Amino acid sequence: MFLSKLLSRLQTGQRLRRVGGVLAVLAATCLTTPAIAQGNACPSAQWPLYQDFLQRFVQPDGRVVDFSVPQLHSTSEGQSYGMFFALIARDADTFESLWRWSVGNLAGGDLSSRLPAWQWGKRQDGTWGVLDPNAASDADLWFAYVLLEAGRLWKRDDYIADAHTLLKRVAQDEVVAIPGLGQMLLPAPVGFALPDQLWRLNPSYMPVPVLRRLAAADKQTRWNEIASNTVRMLREASPKGFAADWVGYKSLDGKTGSFVVDTVKGDVGSYDAIRNYMWAGMTPPGDALAKPALNALSGMRAAAQATPLPPEYVQVLTGVARGTGPVGFSAALLPYYEALGQTALRNAQAARVQAAFAPGNANPPPYYDYVLGLFGTGWSEQRYRFLPSGQLQLRWEKACPRATAR
Repeated sequence: MFLSKLLSRLQTGQRLRRVGGVLAVLAATCLTTPAIAQGNACPSAQWPLYQDFLQRFVQPDGRVVDFSVPQLHSTSEGQSYGMFFALIARDADTFESLWRWSVGNLAGGDLSSRLPAWQWGKRQDGTWGVLDPNAASDADLWFAYVLLEAGRLWKRDDYIADAHTLLKRVAQDEVVAIPGLGQMLLPAPVGFALPDQLWRLNPSYMPVPVLRRLAAADKQTRWNEIASNTVRMLREASPKGFAADWVGYKSLDGKTGSFVVDTVKGDVGSYDAIRNYMWAGMTPPGDALAKPALNALSGMRAAAQATPLPPEYVQVLTGVARGTGPVGFSAALLPYYEALGQTALRNAQAARVQAAFAPGNANPPPYYDYVLGLFGTGWSEQRYRFLPSGQLQLRWEKACPRATAR
């Protein structure tokens, strides 16, 4: 199956950046075929948008490429998201290649010694490699999450072991105790704990369902505490019900503190923040944080009274909005409006998304819109759900019950 996919993508003109990487994947496939085959007892789920995503953005060696930037870069976020989509699509071969590329190229082949670098691509001198060695904690959480779930569903103990190795390093390098707040996840190991008791945080990096799953696997209270503190951040830093891309936290006495406007990005909510509405909508209703998260983000629902399409930018402190967000924003809001029971608003977003991703569209959306599109439409089409434990409930499990492990 993997070889046929590889040949198919080569024949469609998919760009290859590293021939050596393809050969490495072929060799790895030969070694891992028996294990992967356990995950292929049933055919892959039919998901046209995912197949389109593979053709446009995923190389045969397992690299997810954003062609909209000069560096033609890959990010740890993109790799981890790609693995999540591969799991939903029941595409074990692609999942494996994405993970092996990530370990080999972003983590230097050794997860125990370092977290994956967040950016890899074309350097100014024309060579290819790591552009920024700093990690991105959202990707690290998603890597651990999808590895845990793939290990559970596809009976891959090696994936589960890798997840625990990652969690250990995340706890060591990216989790801090902040005065007056408690355990919190920094966006990266370096650069976000600033002098004078100031921290920079990104609310969209910490989806509650993902943290619930990590808490169950790691058996550490830090993950549930981070989940509660994330919703607290949304509530206290969002006076008009809009999430900010970045939020600061300042402690004056080393014992207490408060959320403040981020010193770098200000109070704008846009391309990062849109994910907060999506994660809130995806949080199971039975989770104690589901309703508080939705209540903290009531601004987007209120803004729809003026126009059903989401704004591109919002000043969080005043609620002043400008511009119309791209189609990916509409896709991200599908779970949010579904959770609120706003059928008309949900349908308005769905119609826009369907038109943008229609087959044969001469001007298809860029990479990030595809990512949000896969998250939002996959949810809306009930391809996946998060259980209160954080575990995934996938549509293909009913069709392939023998291929899953409980």
